[in-house]
This record gives sequence, structure tokens and C-alpha cells, in this order.
Amino acid sequence: MLIGIVSDTHGFFHPSLVEYFASVDLIIHAGDIGNEETLLALQTIAPVRAVFGNVDGWKLRHTAPEHQRFEEQGLKFWVTHIAGHPGRWQLGMGKKLAESLPDIFICGHSHILRIERVPELQNMLYINPGAAGRQGFHLEKTVVRLIIRDGKPEQADVIHLDAKSTAGKP
Repeated sequence: MLIGIVSDTHGFFHPSLVEYFASVDLIIHAGDIGNEETLLALQTIAPVRAVFGNVDGWKLRHTAPEHQRFEEQGLKFWVTHIAGHPGRWQLGMGKKLAESLPDIFICGHSHILRIERVPELQNMLYINPGAAGRQGFHLEKTVVRLIIRDGKPEQADVIHLDAKSTAGKP
């Protein structure tokens, strides 16, 4: 299974998303979608599981929940927008994760790309795909493609959306 992970689009649908996510089975949007058009455009590529972020308005908050918890390929996923990161959790997420541990935790908000295992949470995989939108302090627009094989996350590829080279293209 191939999963495309994106966050913080802020209403900007990067044209390269069509190419980079063309072969994915599922797209996960970790909040700050920005507008319905961005969500609809992603849904033309693959099924989408999305959460709302702090910039998302009333309509998106009724379309996407604050938290998404689900299973794919035998793995437990938890997606939310604001969570902090290992060692610096926000909104009590460290405690919440310890009480109901997923295999893969995905969040956004910081615009900082980060992928790591969290030893103190049974080696949970933490993913923040950075930001794919135009707004924010990030210098590069990034997304992640996650490969799941035999019920295990096998590989996470970071895609730089504005990269001039063909590295990382499908």
C-alpha cells in the first residue's frame, strides 16, 4: 500500500501533487487544508482522510474531524493537526498517545518536516510531512509517500514539490 501524506496546504493545491500522488492508494491530509477546493482536488487523485487545522473554517470543520483514528493494513493510525513532536508534545498529546498508542502518528501545524521513531512510545512512527502550501515560514514545500508492506511501514519518501530535478518522481 502506498499512502500520500500532506499538511498545511492553506488553500494551495500544488500542481505536482497530481503527479507525485498518482499511484497512492490513500491520501492523508493533516490539517490546515484552507478550502474545500483543495480537498476536492485531492479526492480526484485517491480517497482522502483529512483532519481540520486551526486555519480551517466552519465548513471544513464539519467535513473533517479534529482527529482521525483508523486501521489500514493492520496498522493503527492517528492523525491530528496540532500535537507538537516527541519530547515536546502539545495539548497533552504525549499522555493521550501513551494511553491509546497508534502504530503511526501523523500531524502537521509546525511546517517542519519530521519523521522519526519514538522509543518511549513503543517505537511508534511519528510523521509530520512539513507544509505543501505557500503560507508560512517553510522554505520548501514537502509531502511524504509512505510504503506499507506486509503490515509494516517499510519506507517513507520525502518529496520536495518545487524540486527542479526528477529525483523522487514516480
